[in-house]
Amino acid sequence: MTIADLKDLIIAPDATVRDALEAIDRSKRQIALVVDSDGRLVATVTDGDVRRGILRGIDVDGAVAQVMHEGPTTVIEGAPDAETRRLIRERKLQHVPVLDKDGHLTSLATVQDLFGVTPKDTRVVLMAGGLGTRLRPLTETVPKPMLPVGGKPLLEQIIGLFADQGFWQISISVNYRADIVRDHFGTGDAFGVKIDYIEEEQAMGTAGALSLLPERPDAPFIVMNGDVLVTLQFSELLAFHAEKAALGTLVVREFEQQVPYGVVRSEDGLMTGIEEKPVERYFVNAGIYVLSPDALTLLTPGQPLDMPDLLSKVADGGGKVGVYPLSDYWRDIGRIADLEAARTEFDSVFRD
Repeated sequence: MTIADLKDLIIAPDATVRDALEAIDRSKRQIALVVDSDGRLVATVTDGDVRRGILRGIDVDGAVAQVMHEGPTTVIEGAPDAETRRLIRERKLQHVPVLDKDGHLTSLATVQDLFGVTPKDTRVVLMAGGLGTRLRPLTETVPKPMLPVGGKPLLEQIIGLFADQGFWQISISVNYRADIVRDHFGTGDAFGVKIDYIEEEQAMGTAGALSLLPERPDAPFIVMNGDVLVTLQFSELLAFHAEKAALGTLVVREFEQQVPYGVVRSEDGLMTGIEEKPVERYFVNAGIYVLSPDALTLLTPGQPLDMPDLLSKVADGGGKVGVYPLSDYWRDIGRIADLEAARTEFDSVFRD
């Protein structure tokens, strides 16, 4: 973004918090830039800064200095894009102001520009409330989605995957050891997203937890188990859901198993064929879904329900349920062997 493109984001040092809010809303960039009369960057203000200030009880008609962040991360004009991308990834930023050697604001580097990502308003709901019994003793004190993979909690890797594709509205459904999840992610500001929480007082199942959403989404939204590593392009999944005019879509993965014996086929007591150790193939549920808002009318508030049961209800009622075959990397981390495999595979899949 050039300086001419930034006029909606720029406010003066004597601006109010309300002025900053209006700039953030006007620009749709989740940031305001405090610039002095000489064009030098003084500070930045993000929507997260304002939100935390409001929670502290600040006066929104008071000085922006109450919430602004002096000394933000910046880059010098002409810095290689690779350096800026590294800063954005390492510090989990959405924007980096670009300055000349005298500190004048010249541009704003954004995730969209550097990574080709357009922010998407699609809601993402991540299920992170399970007990993880098959991963004990590792999950006796830590919820399964917080087990480390690739040097970070699994759930952080999943959120990073969505953030890298422009999805920033995240709801996390929590139950078992919910405090660990909330303490780590907070409001999501440090991870470049906005996070809210669905509090399950009892195990609600993948679909039942959706009845606890504070607001019903007004567009198709993504639901994903918090124990899945995948390289899926979610925009393509959403496009498939729309193309099929589906109320629900589930992602499936091909699973094959070899029968260790010769399979004999017969009819009326006579052999019609024999196949030695055949390989059988099935589509299995990958734990990733898209739902249209109308599908939520089939839920009973507060009543547990698993997603396969909700999709069966959709189909039984005459609604369309899409089936999206996945050819990308996918691993469900339900057992210790799966966790060990994910840790082994992570670098080659996600860092090449």
